Amino acid sequence: MAGTLRYDRGTLTLKERPPEAVIGEFVFDSRVDLWRAPAYKYSAIVKLLRGQIAANHAPLYKKLELNHAQSRTPYPHQLEALEAWKAARGAGLVVLPTGAGKSYLGLLAIAWAGRSALVVVPTIDLMHQWYAELKAAFPDFPIGLIGGGYYEPTDLSVATYDSAAIHAERLGNRFGMLVFDEVHHLPTAFYKPAATFSLAPYRLGLTATPERTDLRHTELQWLVGDLVYRREAAQLAGDVLAPYRLERVHVELSPAEREAYRKALEERDGFLRVNGISLGNLTGWQEFVMRSAKSESGRRAMKAHREARRIASAAPAKLRALEVILTRHAGHKTLIFTEDNETAYHISTRYLIPCLSHQTKVKERQEMLELFRSGVYRSIVTSKVLNEGVDVPDASVGVVLSGSSVARELVQRLGRIIRRAEGKQAVLYEIIARDTREERVSERRRLGVQVEALTSQPRLMSLEPVSWDDLGEKE
Repeated sequence: MAGTLRYDRGTLTLKERPPEAVIGEFVFDSRVDLWRAPAYKYSAIVKLLRGQIAANHAPLYKKLELNHAQSRTPYPHQLEALEAWKAARGAGLVVLPTGAGKSYLGLLAIAWAGRSALVVVPTIDLMHQWYAELKAAFPDFPIGLIGGGYYEPTDLSVATYDSAAIHAERLGNRFGMLVFDEVHHLPTAFYKPAATFSLAPYRLGLTATPERTDLRHTELQWLVGDLVYRREAAQLAGDVLAPYRLERVHVELSPAEREAYRKALEERDGFLRVNGISLGNLTGWQEFVMRSAKSESGRRAMKAHREARRIASAAPAKLRALEVILTRHAGHKTLIFTEDNETAYHISTRYLIPCLSHQTKVKERQEMLELFRSGVYRSIVTSKVLNEGVDVPDASVGVVLSGSSVARELVQRLGRIIRRAEGKQAVLYEIIARDTREERVSERRRLGVQVEALTSQPRLMSLEPVSWDDLGEKE
């Protein structure tokens, strides 16, 4: 019989040679005369080690009696998602649109797992929001904060991705349940240790759009588990979410703008042809960025690319279209989205609309959102601040003046206006410069809000909590 299984800085260790059943998972560390295995493989390893080791001292997390103080009745889709996640043995990815109650689903999952839990979020704002949610749901337990100047891990804690990664070696055996909110952030070299250094057997990833342009979303399968449930905004509209429509508004460039746009593209495309570069994928764009910095012609090509983009995204005709939309929806709460701060500030100055950017101070931002919530402000213009991580008051109209081709961005912006309200009909406008790259950008990002984007059918199996043996792990 092998000796004692322990946790050490993101790994599982055995002093003696591991049994044959798991020998392939361990490597020998001659520096300290120990056998090591990745912590995230803990559940599988413990199952294979059952009855073959003397003791398991790896986990420090606790079994908790979590009586969830439910303040509302779960929607059917939340219960379906929970059951699908439970059927997957408490590990997996759930994709739901913004406003569909992902946080509440996370609370239900934490209560069911009954283990010390860590919620990981991308922003300080979301950390504070989850803190309040956990405090209301589980009033008998102190809630810890890790990030934003705090390091106070308790059995129920919230951490930013930055802090969870920085402290991954210390936190890896403190929690038996991990909830990754906006889990599309996780698959990066810096953030992955928050998952790989942890031995938590229960894992839940939450997002509205898991797909990444670098294709690293495929790594979520081994970081948190398989995709177990997915619902798009169109499937929940009219029931859980407000009914909505997407409208494209095409505007024309002036003759002078059209000529300047043509010349800018001609300058850029000439450089691309000479260097055999295609901008149809991420690799091509990276190659363009690298090559453009190495020569005068490259720098001119990059400047031309940016000029063409500016002409299309900041066309004066777009502002005239915005005026028509604001007039049409006078009295409705409206969010105006731009790709850059310069355009947002210009709109703010021209129409006396409050502007929220990354440069907006925290207190000013909170005051602005509160005035929007109360109806004192009817419109807010923003660059990318409201895409995620901010609790945005209810709005019914959204206007996208410019944006990227990433589908997630459109899904997030749509999610800001489709929270359900009596009699509400939400509408999201895209204002697009005709015969420019914006038309292709719009087509690409719209893929993220189509029902056809569904890639996994929900599983509706019901499963009681998994049993645990004397090692303290899943059957």
